[in-house]
Amino acid sequence: MWGDIIIAFALAFITAFVITPYTMKLAKKVGAIDIPNERRINKKPMPRLGGIAVISGFVVSVIYLLITMSIENTIDLNGEEQYYIKLIGFFIGVIVLGVTCFIDDSKSIPAVVKLAGQIIAAVIVAFAGVRIENFYFLDNKIVFSEWFSYAITIIWIVGITNAINLIDGLDGLSSGISLIACLSLLIIFSLNDASIITIILITALAGAIIGFLPYNFNPAKTFIGDTGSNFLGYSLAVISILGVAKTYTAIVIIAPLIVLFIPIFDTLFAIVRRMIKGKSIKAILSPDKGHLHHRIMAKGYTQKQAVLILYSISTIFGMFAIILLESGIWKAISFAIIIIAIGAIGYKDLFAIKDEKEEQK
Repeated sequence: MWGDIIIAFALAFITAFVITPYTMKLAKKVGAIDIPNERRINKKPMPRLGGIAVISGFVVSVIYLLITMSIENTIDLNGEEQYYIKLIGFFIGVIVLGVTCFIDDSKSIPAVVKLAGQIIAAVIVAFAGVRIENFYFLDNKIVFSEWFSYAITIIWIVGITNAINLIDGLDGLSSGISLIACLSLLIIFSLNDASIITIILITALAGAIIGFLPYNFNPAKTFIGDTGSNFLGYSLAVISILGVAKTYTAIVIIAPLIVLFIPIFDTLFAIVRRMIKGKSIKAILSPDKGHLHHRIMAKGYTQKQAVLILYSISTIFGMFAIILLESGIWKAISFAIIIIAIGAIGYKDLFAIKDEKEEQK
């Protein structure tokens, strides 16, 4: 198993790392360039098709392992779980989303059209068998009806897809937070004895992101674009469902919610903020500068500092979910309290240092 996990990571990493420079050339040819404006943080035009490299790394790694492991009979795609149908649905969704977002990155399309692409991809994978079928409330297992299972699954996939897309506002932010989510989910899946297929998927996704990050971290040479951020959100949403599909523990089922808390919170806050400001549901699709990263930078922090702050918070939530699963709620809560206390002290020191720099200017 470990050999396959190493291959999943290495092959995805190498492929994404090698292909990224070619996506930069492709972006210039097709006009997929991010032009600075009043909403953009970047100060110069930037190619934004890096997501193609991430998708390529992931697909090459996963397809290779699915073929070789099937030949070796170390996985059964035709078994009770019918993984081959689920994976076909997953990859068809990737194609739908990838084509839609590639057009958006290159030519720009209305937000409603992109949302339609996200919904179509979510519907395809849900009807392929990847569904949220139950939940726990006060230790009572609640089994969803079929229609509600489809509905909540589609909402989850579209929601997480948009959450990662909306937080993609600074160099390396969406890719870094997605990487932290991947590593956290990998540990959670391993502790929960998730299927090897799920572990391969999340490992390959992590490897592809790491292969791309050297080009995307501040100062970025390329952006991941809507093609990449939508792929990351969609993949995290689908893989998280597969990873807890056979779980009968409430903590494991809610773990993905905790791991992805930052993008989920940022999205929900954006929806409420835009509806209040625009006084209509249509206003939800209107971009603004009220996201968490914008607010942190408004406090005087640099782009790199804002990204590292959000990385740190995401890591804390990931660790909280892992501790909650492995050691229980009391240890997780006590860990969170200590981290918050230490963070509060560090927060004051950071502001003190920042104020000193401003005075020197």
